[in-house]
Amino acid sequence: MSKLQSNRLIRLFSPRSLRYQLLSRSLLILAVLFLLIGVLQYVLMKDFIYKNKAEALSTQIMAMPIDWFINSNNSHTPDNRHSPNNDEHPSTDNNPQRDRPDLPILYQPGLSFVFVDLNGMITDLSKNSGTSAPLLSTEQYDLIKQDLLDRKPLNYKVVRNAEGTEQLVVYRLAGPPGKAEGIIQVSTETDSLRQLLLTQLAIFTVLAILALAAGLALYLPLLRRTLQPLFRVVQATQETHAGNLTERLPIDQGQEEIDRLSEAFNGMLQRLDTAFEEERKLTERMRRFVADASHELRTPMTSIHGFLEVLLRGAATNPEQLKRALMSIQLESGRMNKLVEDLLALAKLDQDQQLLLTETQLDKLLLEMEPQLAILAGNRNVQIVIAQRVSGFYHSDKLKQVILNIFLNAVQHTDSDAGMIALTLSHEDNNAKLIIEDNGVGIQEEHLPHLFERFYRSESSRTRKNGGAGLGLAISKSIIDAHGGTIEVVSHPGEGTAFRILLPLGRSPLERE
Repeated sequence: MSKLQSNRLIRLFSPRSLRYQLLSRSLLILAVLFLLIGVLQYVLMKDFIYKNKAEALSTQIMAMPIDWFINSNNSHTPDNRHSPNNDEHPSTDNNPQRDRPDLPILYQPGLSFVFVDLNGMITDLSKNSGTSAPLLSTEQYDLIKQDLLDRKPLNYKVVRNAEGTEQLVVYRLAGPPGKAEGIIQVSTETDSLRQLLLTQLAIFTVLAILALAAGLALYLPLLRRTLQPLFRVVQATQETHAGNLTERLPIDQGQEEIDRLSEAFNGMLQRLDTAFEEERKLTERMRRFVADASHELRTPMTSIHGFLEVLLRGAATNPEQLKRALMSIQLESGRMNKLVEDLLALAKLDQDQQLLLTETQLDKLLLEMEPQLAILAGNRNVQIVIAQRVSGFYHSDKLKQVILNIFLNAVQHTDSDAGMIALTLSHEDNNAKLIIEDNGVGIQEEHLPHLFERFYRSESSRTRKNGGAGLGLAISKSIIDAHGGTIEVVSHPGEGTAFRILLPLGRSPLERE
């Protein structure tokens, strides 16, 4: 036997094996059922055989001339009566008995006849046949006679004779109808009946053992075939790793429970695959974010370091060069400070997007920002259109930051004199809708899906000289997401750009939870 086969047998007959448990418990249930069937069969068959024998004895009594018993008693004179002490087969109750005359009765082995007259006199008609008849007391015979007279059902009795041999006994009234002259008792030994029962029980036991063996032989391959879908699930689980999460189990294997398990397993694989994919994307975004942040911070640091070297080489003695160097250092440090603040803002929004929301009127918020927006726009035309008054639960400072970020983006990409920037506030279903649009240079279609990514700049014209580090729109989207809203952009090159913001309307922070 190979090592593989040995391991299979060990797994098969391991007490913790599902196959072993199903097999052993099924065979145990079958064995208990066979045992119960055997006991029930023994009880029912015993009663059936005894009843059949009793009916046969009763039929045999009816076939005998009743005069045999009555005449035999009448042919004896009182001188023939004797005490129980002189009787060959005395009864335990000292019943009066007498011998029978020779009668033409053919005796079967183990069969005995007894006649009990109305005075309680007992005549053993089969005493010379070698079989001792079981005798009852006078009171018991009186009760039996009364039951027979009342036509009560009296099937049979099982009693023991003086030697302790168990016999099956049947009783019948003797005499013409309505004039009973005694009781006829017929009995036979039960050894042959018990032997028949034991033979039947032995046959059943052998058949039950053979049935269990055949069930074991047939059940093993059937059980293996039935559990095959489960084994496939186990094998698929063992072979699952991060590299093959796209594989799926068939969900139609013919077993409802296994199909449900396969569906659950496939759902788990789908969730794991999605989670791993998100983790890969997040890792890639973090790697790109760290690289972009390092690049953005390195530029102002290099500039500051260069101006400091110029000052150390003697430019500090020249007032004009000193002033120009200090202004450049101030500009670069301010830019670096703004970048660090934006990174901290994004980190806070990523860590916890739960904002402290208060009831805010967006129309008043826009009107409050109008002077500031006009200064930032310069000679550009700024229009604020409030179609409807809008009120909801928002973080006003964060929304101001969103509006300023998008507005500054529009300022940077519109003409300084012919540029036009419009802010429109209205309702849409259960949302507040804010549209910020301009007539600037627009954005190419391939850049639109990446517009809200961190450090992403849509075109070369949006350089560090003209724009920021590419964090403004990413911060704006994070703030809108924290409010439970959405932000979209529509743009056509040469026609302008429109940012569409939807914010949930009229819900308190408790209602949102």
